[in-house]
Amino acid sequence: MNQNGAYACIVLPCSASRHWVLPQACLGEILTLATGDESPPPEISWRGEQVPVIDFGAGGEARWRDPQTGSGLIAVLLGREGESCRFWGVAVRGTGLGVADLDGEEMEDLPDAVQDYASAAFRLQENVYQVPDLLAIQRAIGAGELTSGEATHVHQLEQ
Repeated sequence: MNQNGAYACIVLPCSASRHWVLPQACLGEILTLATGDESPPPEISWRGEQVPVIDFGAGGEARWRDPQTGSGLIAVLLGREGESCRFWGVAVRGTGLGVADLDGEEMEDLPDAVQDYASAAFRLQENVYQVPDLLAIQRAIGAGELTSGEATHVHQLEQ
């Protein structure tokens, strides 16, 4: 919490319609991958670990790879101890990556807007944000129930 009573959180754009907000402590690192591919890899090597990558925006309008720099971003999230995958990545698509100070008094709860793999949704100013259920995602990845292709399918169902 900052001096104004707001919480500093990471905003991760995962697709054109899915912007996550999560505590900074959940983020391991944001990696820049130089690539010619328009889609993120299904897995990356990070600090000696093989890390699965999910992509909620494949086939959508938000780009993963920046054509000017020839690179894309992957957010590596820290998993819960004792689960089958210690870390996992999510493709960052579009604009809006940053840190936001969230004040509960300025947020409007949107329970009807909660997407798959989210525990809450809210509006702040003109934007709708999702609070991802990180443990459910980690368990689904570890169980093989959620892969990059399956995340794409979930996203297509939302549209």
